[in-house]
Order: sequence, then C-alpha cells, then structure tokens
Amino acid sequence: MEKTLLEMRNITKRFGKVTALSNVNLKVREGEVHALVGENGAGKSTLMNVLSGIYPYGSYEGDIIFDGNTCEFHGIRDSEEKGIVIIHQELALVPFLSIAENLFLGNERTASWSGKVVDWPRTYKRASELLELVGLHEDPRTLIKDIGVGKQQLVEIAKAIAKNVRLLILDEPTASLNETDSQQLLDLLADFRTKGMTSIIISHKLNEISYIANNITVIRDGSTIETISNENHDVKEDRIIAGMVGRALTDRFPKRETKPSSEVLMEIKNWNVSHPLNHDRKVCDNVSLTIHKGEVVGLSGLMGAGRTELAKSVFGRSYGVNIHGEVYLRGKKVELNTVQKAIDEGLAYVTEDRKGDGLLLAQSITINTTLANLEDVSNHSVLDKDKEALVADDYRQKLNTKTPSVRQLVGNLSGGNQQKVLLAKWMFAHPDVLILDEPTRGIDVGAKYEIYCIINDLVKEGKGVLMISSELPEILGMCDRVYVMNEGKIVAQMPRSEASQESIMSAILKTSDKK
Repeated sequence: MEKTLLEMRNITKRFGKVTALSNVNLKVREGEVHALVGENGAGKSTLMNVLSGIYPYGSYEGDIIFDGNTCEFHGIRDSEEKGIVIIHQELALVPFLSIAENLFLGNERTASWSGKVVDWPRTYKRASELLELVGLHEDPRTLIKDIGVGKQQLVEIAKAIAKNVRLLILDEPTASLNETDSQQLLDLLADFRTKGMTSIIISHKLNEISYIANNITVIRDGSTIETISNENHDVKEDRIIAGMVGRALTDRFPKRETKPSSEVLMEIKNWNVSHPLNHDRKVCDNVSLTIHKGEVVGLSGLMGAGRTELAKSVFGRSYGVNIHGEVYLRGKKVELNTVQKAIDEGLAYVTEDRKGDGLLLAQSITINTTLANLEDVSNHSVLDKDKEALVADDYRQKLNTKTPSVRQLVGNLSGGNQQKVLLAKWMFAHPDVLILDEPTRGIDVGAKYEIYCIINDLVKEGKGVLMISSELPEILGMCDRVYVMNEGKIVAQMPRSEASQESIMSAILKTSDKK
C-alpha cells in the first residue's frame, strides 16, 4: 500500500463573513502528481496557501498531517523546513537582480571559510545546472527584467528545485508557456515522480492534467466535490469539466455568426525591431500581416518567436529599438510613435501580463475600466465620478464580471474577472483593432468561454482582432486566419480550413531546420 504523504482534514477558511473553504479534504500519496482543479474562485489557491503557511495556523479550522505528523505552520519558512515548496501563479522574483541571485535569494551559496560571503563561482555553476534541468538556456548573470514572463516561470521552478523539496506545489506553472515548453515541464514533473518527489499541480489546462496527474481532486465553491483516479491517464477532459462546473460543457468554442469583410482594417508592412539590449539581434525581421474588418487573426509560434515583441513595438513603440516599417489603419499610413498616438488612431493592446502591465490591482474596477479613455468621463478636464461609475457598471453587466460592486479592488477578483476588466478598459477606448496577447492565460474553461464570446461580439461589431496565443486549440478554434511566427519572421500564413496543429508545427520546424 502506497504511503500517504499529506492529508488535509476538514479545512475551513473564512475571510470575514465569506467562507472560502468549507470542510475541504485532500489526501496525497507519496511519489504521485496530484492535480487540484476547479473554476477561478473555487478555493484551490486558498487551500494551498493554508498548506504552505501563508495563512498561518489559527487562521483556519482543520488539520494538516504531513508525513504522519500533525503540523502547525505559522509561516512559509515552517512549511519549507518540512520540504513543502510552493510556486505561486504570481511570480516572486526581483527584476533588477540576476537569475542566479534570484535562485538563491535567502538560500545563498556561501564560501566554506565564511558563512556570510557569497561564493559566486559555486553560485553560478549551480545556477547553470538548475537552468539546464528546467530547459532554460540563459546566462545566470542575466537580469530577470530582461527575460520574458515564460522564462521567469522557469526560473521560479528552478528556484524551488534548489531547495530540499519533498512536496512541490505548482500553481498554474504552464500558464506562461507554449505547448512545447509546457510539455517539457510536464516531462520534468514525470521525471521527478520517478525519483520519488511528490507534486501538487493546479492548472486550467485540462489536457495537461489528464496527461500528468495520478489523481485529480475537484473543488467547487469552496468544497471538495470528488477525487478522480487517473492512474491510466485516460480521464477525459469533459469528465473533469463536468465536475468543475457541475454540468457538461458541450462546445469549448462558441460559433461565430458573422464572416470577415474584405475591407482591410490594419496592415503591417516590412516591420523590423531590434532587441533593446542587443541591438544587433532582430526580434522582428521584415514582418508583414493584415487584419480585416470582422476578422480574428491568429499569431502562433513558440516562446521567443517575437509575437509579443511585434505587438508591443507596433503599439506606440513600447518595445525595442531601430524600429522601422509601415503601419496602415483603415487604409491610412499612421505613425504610432507613442502609446497615446496608438490609442488615438484606434489601436488597443491587451497585454499578456494583466497584473504587471495591464491593471492597477490596488485600484477599483471603476478606475481601471476608464483608465485608457478618461476624456469620455470628464467635463472640461474634470473627472465626472458619477459618469465613470455608470460606465464601469455598464461594462460589468455587458461582460458578466462577477463582483458585488464596481468599487471592488481589482486585486481581489479572480483571474477570469480581472481579464474581463482589462478587456473592458480597452473596449471603452473604442478601438478599431484589438491585439489580444494570451487573452485566456491562467483562467478556467468557463471564463475562457465567456472571453471567446466577447471576442465574437467584438468582430460582429466590425472590429478586427489579432489574437496571440500559445494554445494551439485556441488558435484553431477561434481564428479565421493564422500567421505562424518563428525566430522573428512570419514563416507561414494559412486560412482556418488549412490550419491544424500539425501544419503549424511543421511550418515552425521546417524554418528552424534551415538554420
């Protein structure tokens, strides 16, 4: 009989009058990958915060039994001393420190002759080993601010491995990764499993859950619904969804009633961008693409292909140097030299990093909704707070944002509802073209469907959408045409009828092989 490493019994956690967890039970065996699934706001992260000591003993009811002993964790250091390490969905890295410094922050590699002096050769050597282990090919001296969100996630994982881990908790570990890099991480977890390490994974990517998890515990509305055995890795995604939402979700992508127009809303011609630190390195190399009225255009590619760099450089030149090329909006050549100019010309960019770059988490839904278009809620340059609140509430209803009030702080919302506020912010700017960078990253299947419906409504109104996504099923399910980008270049373009996971990956691999 396999040993139970962790048992959480009758965990109840309240925030004021709100019960976030109600008598939740979880049992995890030693040497397994155990998945925790549920919709945004179901209580998954709250449960893991209880386990890791972020919510200390005494702030909740119930018992934590780890390795046969009842534990009272008063902080995260207590749980780490037992070998429980959590990697949060929100990255805990210091931007202006190097990768190596972040890996060993609070866990420094010191010289043998002194417990206070950092042994840098040993630090960099071990950092390189850890980066190799997670498949991140970066110099450990590189600053965190100079690598993308996906690579930062891999640094977090390497940082956790640097500690003496017995139970590794990963909260949305692949949310920032494309399918290739996600598969690499899952295979890494499988390798850890063969070596006896236990993992708990929270993910909205149900195909990954089916692939990696031995058991799947479903939480809904703060309560344990069931634990599904997946030893043969044959549990279907529909079966997991039914447990999560309490019903079957028959179609993952809503049908679109309208077809794209022949009218070109936006055209990018011969666009070139160099890396801000290495000016000799082109991140966008002679890129050209078009977006028609009423069309969703997909931009697919591996992490580092240049998709986000393209989007940000076009949107007010907010990324890169040596930028040259042409942009046409509604047939007119435009110079989008600043973000404000891009907004004024009818372009919007919904960032992939909603918490870092997209939203003011410590401000209300109201303030965030109107931020990109204050002119429309002002009278003679004076903000009309009543009008602002009415606008925010109108978008709350339109997008079905789940919140008791538009006065609610955005930081208190679930990921899916934060994404709706970010979309509302840019919709209120009245753009003709929206660039959506990973618009459903880190949100559950129910919230994804609602975001897809919003996208369909936008193109029904005649707007154009450029959707950047690392999830190929999403690209194939939502887009009318697909551009494939690799190493800074557009390497293929295909209509929806010809696009498939095989054709997209084939285009990437063919161009990579020519190098």
